[in-house]
Amino acid sequence: MINFLLAIGCFLVAHLVPPIPAVRSRLIAVCGRRAYIFGNSSLSLALLVWIVVAVRQAPFIPLWDPAPWQAAVSIAAMPLALWFLLIGFSESNLLSISFRRRNPAIPLSSMVAITRHPVLWGFLIWAASHIAPNGDVVSLILFGGITALAAVGMPISDYRARRRLGYEQWQKIASPTSVLPFAAIISGRAKVAVTWKFLLLTGAAIVVYLWFLFFGHQRLIGINPLVWTGR
Repeated sequence: MINFLLAIGCFLVAHLVPPIPAVRSRLIAVCGRRAYIFGNSSLSLALLVWIVVAVRQAPFIPLWDPAPWQAAVSIAAMPLALWFLLIGFSESNLLSISFRRRNPAIPLSSMVAITRHPVLWGFLIWAASHIAPNGDVVSLILFGGITALAAVGMPISDYRARRRLGYEQWQKIASPTSVLPFAAIISGRAKVAVTWKFLLLTGAAIVVYLWFLFFGHQRLIGINPLVWTGR
């Protein structure tokens, strides 16, 4: 349990300290933006691997009995989570997290029109949907913590974007978007431009989901998500 709590603590520090504007600016000035993104991403991946190993070694303390519907929650939610994550990381986003360089000359992408925080929503949906099928103390701490971190990250990202862009510029860019997915589209403030890139990334998200569902999850995590179906 100590190893797990230490891994979670390091993960939280790594995701709360570097994004602080003063710290982030200093790190980018020292090593460059690409090196900062690569280093930050590599550190996050390493910490996730550590967490997975620590979770598998931690004692199992059950909180509720397993039921088939619990696994169905994550299976149904993960296509949307992967869709948000893959396209969110791949498209430029002036307002939130992205692997692409923030370029004011690039118009709002289709995914940003759906929600200005697609990556955070992807993590939130992924984590929240894994709480029910993992009814133990360690899983509740892990997935509940990531869910809370992603939820808190949305207003924090808005605050940082307003500081970086200035309130008027931020308001101009953010007005045709929404935090809640699809809210701006439903209200008529935004439209989704379905481009070839958007369709290709959507297809890639489906392929990744199917691979994880039938092969990847069991190979990487050691758990078959379809076990409740008798497969």
